[in-house]
Amino acid sequence: MGLGFMTVVFMTVPSFVLLCCAVRVFYTIWWKPKNLEKLLKQQGIKGTPYKILHGDRNDYVRSMQEASSKPMNLTHCIAPRVAPFTLEILQTYGKISVFWFGTTPRVIIWDPEMIKEILSNKFGHFQKPPLNPLIELLSTGLTSLENDIWAKRRRIMTPAFHLEKLKEMAPGFTTSCTKLIDRLNSLVSPGGSSEVDVWPELQNFTGDVISRSAFGSSFEEGKKIFELQKEQAILAIEASQSLYFPGLRYIPTKKNKRRMNLDKEMKAMIRELIDKKEQAMRNGKSSSDDLLGLLLQCNNPNDQQGNVSNSNSTIRMTTEEVIEECKLFYIAGQETTSAWLTWTMVVLSMHPDWQEKAREEVFRVCGKNPPKFEAMNHLKIVNMILYEVLRLYPPVIDQLRHTYKKIKVGEIEFPAGVTISLPTIVIHHDPEFWGEDVEEFKPERFSEGVSKATTKEKAAAFFPFGWGPRICLGQNFAILEAKMALAMILQHFSFELSPSYTHAPHTIITLQPQHGAPIILHRL
Repeated sequence: MGLGFMTVVFMTVPSFVLLCCAVRVFYTIWWKPKNLEKLLKQQGIKGTPYKILHGDRNDYVRSMQEASSKPMNLTHCIAPRVAPFTLEILQTYGKISVFWFGTTPRVIIWDPEMIKEILSNKFGHFQKPPLNPLIELLSTGLTSLENDIWAKRRRIMTPAFHLEKLKEMAPGFTTSCTKLIDRLNSLVSPGGSSEVDVWPELQNFTGDVISRSAFGSSFEEGKKIFELQKEQAILAIEASQSLYFPGLRYIPTKKNKRRMNLDKEMKAMIRELIDKKEQAMRNGKSSSDDLLGLLLQCNNPNDQQGNVSNSNSTIRMTTEEVIEECKLFYIAGQETTSAWLTWTMVVLSMHPDWQEKAREEVFRVCGKNPPKFEAMNHLKIVNMILYEVLRLYPPVIDQLRHTYKKIKVGEIEFPAGVTISLPTIVIHHDPEFWGEDVEEFKPERFSEGVSKATTKEKAAAFFPFGWGPRICLGQNFAILEAKMALAMILQHFSFELSPSYTHAPHTIITLQPQHGAPIILHRL
């Protein structure tokens, strides 16, 4: 009897486990998606029907690949190339529509007032979408945190971006700008002209600014980190476009092993930077004015004089958390601003009249001297140009949020488990908010500031840095960096597009020139 009973148990337990697994799989890939589809339809949201497991992922990837396979005309109407699938869905199903990214419904919202409400996140029901673990290797820092943990981390980091701190960083910006000008001069024959691909040069420049101003080192020291992150970014894009199932990251495929090795190598290099910084701060040979110094100072229960810090132990960060913030700032700071400056030079090459207006302003305000921090607020035309480029070529073309609870936005009640896509590129190119000349380069739109740039005031139709409480912490850093760099370039060079330039914006994390940005520089 006992032996028979045990035999039954041993036969039953595996069957029960298999049954539980089968039920879970059924729930994940069919019941839950179909239930969400029904709830969204009841709200009047139209879109593609759910297709088991993959959803519209393959069509999405195919659409992007087809669009990037050929260049486009020299126009600012770039949304059909960089967001073809999103545009197709919106044009087919309306301004609030849904498609399926795997088993998750992705609702696209083309309504600035709803976007404003979502980004304001008054009730805390919207969070960042859950990341594919293979993508998390790229960076998990402040942007991936939520609720109290996010609030505490942001409090630690905010002082590093106050205007007073940026003013202290300005000499470092100037040093990096001077290095950029010297580098470009070395590529242009004296008194002559030369073709230069400014995209990699500006990437090197923004890398130097971040390394010098945020971490107290130079680009040479951080160069390897940038190279590793670029490779990790390409692998992250591949992972985001592929189906992920639990445990996939542990399978020792060639790409998985490469992802893990890249992550280990990056962390080791940043840990070495941290160790050097801590040692220098203990010895009084380095200040805590840069981002890394401020993070370490807040993280240290004792200050440099041995006094107890005011930092509450609940907001201290582990070394691993400091490393993740450094990874985030490296990739976010370098890629977004270098892309912004590159598109600015491309656009000003297409519009030499505005290039000349900006140059005249720079000479009037700064003369031939490197711009000072105080002069930045007087560069109104430069500011207008940079904002208009951000409108036409936003570094991040869409922003994603995820519902973790049922929430009502406007007249729509979203169930939990829905990803919301806020298509920055589409809103920035919408004639309803920018007029019929929406595809034209018109910096004068911003002559009275951002709030009056659109045809409908107070609409959240311009959000390159996000909106609300989670607006980009580093936006003032990026704006100062971009204005100073552009001013110094205008002081030393005039420029035009090279005949070899191919207009092909595409996205690898940020909006980039697919075939580089060859520009003919003329020394002044």
